[in-house]
Amino acid sequence: MLSMASRAQRLPASARRAQLIDVGRSVFARRGYEGASVEEIAEMAKVSKPVIYEHFGGKEGLYAVIVDREMEYVVRRISEAIAQGSARERVEQGTLAFLTYVKDHPDGFAVLAHDTPITSARGGMSSLLNELAERVGHIFLTSFKAAGYEPKVAPIYAHALVGMVTFVGQWWRGVRKPPVEEVAAHISTLVWKGLRHLPKRPEIVSKQRK
Repeated sequence: MLSMASRAQRLPASARRAQLIDVGRSVFARRGYEGASVEEIAEMAKVSKPVIYEHFGGKEGLYAVIVDREMEYVVRRISEAIAQGSARERVEQGTLAFLTYVKDHPDGFAVLAHDTPITSARGGMSSLLNELAERVGHIFLTSFKAAGYEPKVAPIYAHALVGMVTFVGQWWRGVRKPPVEEVAAHISTLVWKGLRHLPKRPEIVSKQRK
């Protein structure tokens, strides 16, 4: 009978690396970074622990690769979705693209949603939110300029949209209904209807009553 180390040598390096990323993503999605262990990942991948250290240098290295790949994937998906169309269509398409990612890649989204270790170079969900907000910010910037609004406040609405979609996605991941298309329609309509009636200089209502 072949040992675990012998079986680990059957796959080419690139295939082994891809397998470890898939297994690691699943374990990190269930356990979070702190709860996951190299031992569990190695056992699920049917390799010895040194194989993981050889490819990634340890748990943190594997985690960093997974986070980077997920962030690159979801940012690319959303960037492609908002590349064309009217401002409203791009808001709808970006919202749907993110929620579709949550549906189709639940483990990847779970990894991003978990707390990221302080030693990690990437900030997980917080970095993702900032990067996405920057990508969609130009939609608001263009629309605000055209409507005569102050362009400098556009990032407020870009971050608000990204944050709202993200937290709705976290909720939807637990209940998985209604369909993401319906959820996206509700979110984008709420955002767009609100923007249409946005005053030039919003003020706190309670302050006006005093």
